[in-house]
Amino acid sequence: MLVAIDTSTNYASLALHDGFRVRVEHTWESPRRHTVEVAPRLMAALAQVGQGAEHLSGVAVTRGPGSFTGLRVGMAVAKGLALGLALPLVGVPTLDVVAAAQGRDRRPLCAVLQAGRGRICVATYRWRKGEWRAREDPRLTTWPALVEETASPTRFCGEIDPAGADALAALGELAVLVPAAARLRRAGFLAELAWQRLNRGDTDDPATLVPIYVQHPT
Repeated sequence: MLVAIDTSTNYASLALHDGFRVRVEHTWESPRRHTVEVAPRLMAALAQVGQGAEHLSGVAVTRGPGSFTGLRVGMAVAKGLALGLALPLVGVPTLDVVAAAQGRDRRPLCAVLQAGRGRICVATYRWRKGEWRAREDPRLTTWPALVEETASPTRFCGEIDPAGADALAALGELAVLVPAAARLRRAGFLAELAWQRLNRGDTDDPATLVPIYVQHPT
């Protein structure tokens, strides 16, 4: 059974996945509380399925972009489990998890994370060979700038606040805002992406896996 941990932003999520189904998934708003909330939630999740940490077979964690503190907390918990229990570790880009929750579409998909101080972090994806594939590295921008550069019909998902929704509304039919439930970043999708890598024998070294931080270009 694999545990998936996501503490990239003010939203946190964890899941237990046995390779066939999601056994437990907890997703909640956790502004600056990751340190005290993640471990108890994990223990509660294991208790729900009547198993202990010794039954885990792998660990997945979002590696960013995201908040500095949030990413460090998730990485610390994931690496601790991987090293302490000798489990394979898989790090997955945060925006890939957002994209994985979306259904097939011919239009490009723009995944969004809140980055604070009026900024957002975005990456654009295209559907190729049965999955969403990133067309670019994650980058920092603002809602006005993103609206200005959107010239073709695009689906938007992820952390879209009321200000973002208002900005996108100015695009009319060029912007398709996915429903709120589909915008939520969920560890169940992180777990499924991680299982795909584990089945290929593709894992990360806990000693060298580092978070992805995005800065404004200089």
